[in-house]
Amino acid sequence: MSNHSTIEGANDRMSASWQARIAVGALPFFAGHRRSACVAAVPDVAQVRARAERLSLPGAWLAALLNPRSRRTRDADLDGLWTWPSPRNGPIANAILYLHGGGYYFGSSSTHRAVTTALACHSGAPVFAPDYRLAPEHPFPAALEDALHAYRTMIARGIAADSIVVAGDSAGGGLALAMLLALRDAGETLPAGAVLFSPWADLTTTWRAARGTGPATRLAMQRAARMYIDDASAWDPYVSPARGELHDLPPIHIQISDSEPMYEDVRALAARLDRARVTVQVAQWHAMPHALACFAPFLPEANQTLRQAAMFVRRCYATRKRHAAAVAIA
Repeated sequence: MSNHSTIEGANDRMSASWQARIAVGALPFFAGHRRSACVAAVPDVAQVRARAERLSLPGAWLAALLNPRSRRTRDADLDGLWTWPSPRNGPIANAILYLHGGGYYFGSSSTHRAVTTALACHSGAPVFAPDYRLAPEHPFPAALEDALHAYRTMIARGIAADSIVVAGDSAGGGLALAMLLALRDAGETLPAGAVLFSPWADLTTTWRAARGTGPATRLAMQRAARMYIDDASAWDPYVSPARGELHDLPPIHIQISDSEPMYEDVRALAARLDRARVTVQVAQWHAMPHALACFAPFLPEANQTLRQAAMFVRRCYATRKRHAAAVAIA
């Protein structure tokens, strides 16, 4: 019996929203893809990071305005940002560990505040986004080590492993999958599930990225891969977890558009997860930008993406509760 299901995005039978069409057309401009940047051997890392912070501000402000009960607090010990669906009251029953995207060399908990705010409010669970170390200053395995440290610290603070769902977009999606493999291989308790938005989980296939628009072009992905991999191998299962052994993983929800450079890779990943008897759900969109969720709250499709993901997260928590009740009865 197959463990693989596909849910179609809202725009499969109708045209994309006017907001999405504008976003796709404007992506090259906002990503800063001038000719001088395209021919440079190495991107200006500081400039890319600063641009990402600036471009994220309108979405963060609007997300906070649309969700006035949400709150954000810094976690100095873990170096990251908690987003609460409402003022904190009592111990944490459920939580989401969110790993931001950005090619492993830019992005932060701040650049993804719109995403974490929406996930927290739709799921009813607080979201923690760690500021993991970035390449090229800190290549592989620094980001994976930091993600594992955040997960283990959450458990040490009393949050049960099966009360945590890990999520991430683009490189953060690949990092989330790598974290699952590392936890399984170490014999540790896995989280209740995972949500992967446009996961970049195979760094061996950047040559396929000719279809990419905006920041996800072949050249950009090859540069990012070189900075992150450094002296490691792209075939290392913790660098490219789609190439690793995928058995004994928790349920996984994936969001992808057919216009993304990693579309074929994600479909292949879903098929491999299915063969490994992992429950996997794929939400497929048409002609949407890379990492669609990161365009919330401006694009209707991005908002729907996050509602679908939150529904999956709530289902993971409900399944855990039913399992605990069954064990108690037995």
